[in-house]
Amino acid sequence: MRDHWNNCVTHFDQAVDEFVGQHFADTDTRCLLIAGAGFDPRARRIAEKLAAVMGERLRAFFIREERGDPSADLKSKADENEAALRALVVNSSVNTIRIFAEDGAPVAGQRLIEALREFVWPDDTTDIVLDLSALSLGIAFPAAKFVLDNFESSARLNFHLMVSSNPELDAKILGEPSPQAISVRGFPDPTAEFAERPVARIWLPHLAHGSASKLQKIRALYPEVYKVCPLVPFPARNPRRADELLTEYLPQLVDEWDVDPRDLIYVSERNPLDSYRTITTLKERYDRSVKGIYQPQLILSPLGSKVMAAGAMMAAIQHELPVQYVETLRYDYDPGSHEPTSEYLEMTVHVWLHGPIYAGFRSGAPSGEIVKGDLPAPAISEKEQAT
Repeated sequence: MRDHWNNCVTHFDQAVDEFVGQHFADTDTRCLLIAGAGFDPRARRIAEKLAAVMGERLRAFFIREERGDPSADLKSKADENEAALRALVVNSSVNTIRIFAEDGAPVAGQRLIEALREFVWPDDTTDIVLDLSALSLGIAFPAAKFVLDNFESSARLNFHLMVSSNPELDAKILGEPSPQAISVRGFPDPTAEFAERPVARIWLPHLAHGSASKLQKIRALYPEVYKVCPLVPFPARNPRRADELLTEYLPQLVDEWDVDPRDLIYVSERNPLDSYRTITTLKERYDRSVKGIYQPQLILSPLGSKVMAAGAMMAAIQHELPVQYVETLRYDYDPGSHEPTSEYLEMTVHVWLHGPIYAGFRSGAPSGEIVKGDLPAPAISEKEQAT
């Protein structure tokens, strides 16, 4: 049961710094950071905050995603970030995850899970932080689910999501999509057959600049969809971002997806709980509406804002929803185009997903302070084996 997720502890911007300075300053705290080590300018942000407070008490499992034939500039920037992260967190490992197999099949999630299973988890860990800032969807979602599947039973362990978000920067990082859409590793197969009654699908794509071709590939997999309900960012730092996205996607919304304006879903670009609550409410109402007549199914495609994607990830894990996306063959980005002006300042978000502070929400769970003890080794669940 995760009743606390509907109103779990969150912090934003300056409050994140204050939380890090208070919670992680405790000398008994031992934190494991899981984060990206690629070319993204946001790769160092969270690590810098934690390292400044924790020093040698911080460990890290860094992930370097390798795909396609990157430009010399992007490779140089990734090498620079990796070196900086190694210097920031001395007790760390950088794990290279090749996103595609030799035959071109996307295998990011499977290879990540294998790496996490082989990793020696420090047994005195009190906190795990998953930094979504520089991780792709195909890596971030399986990582979060792996941590929850293996460690959520621990009453003493804290699990945090952190994001350094910059929607303007996201629009500058363009990617070449792979030929077909796929399911995110560890989440349900949306094409599974239901023998008892017909399936009534609702597709929830997140509209993002430059992602029309990706969303079209996903939509092509489902010729029979009851409704398409696009998620657009509002409120947003740019008040016209929703209008700009609706204009960009007008041909798809009107001519291809037949979207009724009343089916547009507006969620905050800043608060992931808004996305989580909205999807949860839709799921619960839709289940009640078609109960006994259709098999309801919501399919998520959170290709946009990382903050909105974090909320969608929470909903997908909580309600076991399918997540469809298109992997990126290679990225196209000019590192020199990212200037530290007020327009491009990162928004920092922290979500406290699991920990002793929520003991009252778990029936029979103990309450009180964090208790030291061995961290349970990751287990391979029956669901994982089947997947």
